[in-house]
Amino acid sequence: MALHQTGLVRDRMIAAHPALGEPGALEIVQIRTTGDREQRRLLSEIGGKGLFSKEIEEALLERRIDLAVHSLKDMETWLPDGLQIGCIPPRDDPRDALLSRHGATLAQLPAGCRIGTASLRRGAQLLRLRPDLTIAPIRGNADTRIGKLHAGEVDALVLALSGLERLDKAALASEIFSPETMLPAVGQGALAVECRSDDEAVRSLLMPLNDADSAACVGAERAMLAALDGSCRTPIAGFARIENGRLTLDGLLLSPDGVAQRQGRVDGSPADAVALGKQLGEELRRGAGPEFGLA
Repeated sequence: MALHQTGLVRDRMIAAHPALGEPGALEIVQIRTTGDREQRRLLSEIGGKGLFSKEIEEALLERRIDLAVHSLKDMETWLPDGLQIGCIPPRDDPRDALLSRHGATLAQLPAGCRIGTASLRRGAQLLRLRPDLTIAPIRGNADTRIGKLHAGEVDALVLALSGLERLDKAALASEIFSPETMLPAVGQGALAVECRSDDEAVRSLLMPLNDADSAACVGAERAMLAALDGSCRTPIAGFARIENGRLTLDGLLLSPDGVAQRQGRVDGSPADAVALGKQLGEELRRGAGPEFGLA
């Protein structure tokens, strides 16, 4: 998936700057991260989302690479000093998808079914909808998880629809959840290209790839997450969209078992995206008890 996403950004850079299509102008460097290597334990047990970016960001700071392509939902809220998000390309579909062995929807799954997910957010929302189901922690890339589904290790999976689409496997989904049913993760469906803050040449190359609406939406979501200061042990969902020139942000804070929840919505000008996100995060945080696991 990471290589595929990097290829998408490379192709967009070449489309914007044809000279980059010349041999040797762009080189893709593969970096295997701790998050890639450690597949047996959940991220919440071994250090969180930063395990997918630590080695890559070190390579950026040491100037071994000049930019890095990330799935935005896997990025830490705070970036290391000297690094920034250089652009947000147009966001893909942010929704979650259910894959089941026999094509059943969530409502059709028998009681006690095992649903595989490594996401506390997905697990909590699934339990809120179907407390009779069993959440089965599962790691690995999309193909590995789908293989475990076909092998009968789980009865169903929940994966990001955007990832399935990038792999041409969206047809495997038996149900696509609306944001009203399952609110997406902060930044889900969006890519982020990270670069050094002082590298004006690279920042200039990335500028044409940036989508202002997508950047505003994920900016609001990440500001909400920062205000909540949630850990990888806190199920948090957030999704922003722009319609008729107005940005609307929905946020949801859950207990891991899905029983307790706090939700809210703000709307305003896309120019105020970060302020709106901070406002909603502070509203959700006020009065949130220990069951939500906030720092």
